[in-house]
Amino acid sequence: MNAVKTQAGTAASPWELDTPSRQGKYKAWREPDASPPALVCLVGSTELRYQLRCLDDTVAMLSAHGDWILLGSADEQKPAADGTVEAWARSPKNPVKGWYGLKKGFRGRFANYVPPVLEVLGTVELEHNARNNRMRAK
Repeated sequence: MNAVKTQAGTAASPWELDTPSRQGKYKAWREPDASPPALVCLVGSTELRYQLRCLDDTVAMLSAHGDWILLGSADEQKPAADGTVEAWARSPKNPVKGWYGLKKGFRGRFANYVPPVLEVLGTVELEHNARNNRMRAK
């Protein structure tokens, strides 16, 4: 089960989330005062950071798309499948003109860690199958 609505999404009160397949757990929070502002995902002892604006930008992309879109999560070193959320999050055609991930070597897996945050914020619908999950704007 994903984060309880009472969690603030701060470092002191992070969201405790499941990956879309529900096979992994992690914590996430916003750091609006970081430079640049960041969404932090703590997976075990590994910290991934994405530009905070990814939350609004992803919902805008999904709204424009208008239908379900495959997540297609992939590590940074692997190519993302065309037409997926992961491919969009790396594309020179997205609003930041490239990667939302902030730390080289840890910029991938966007589609594994950002969608559950959007789900807890109530802005998307997200599937929770073992594989090939999709999401769409509400």
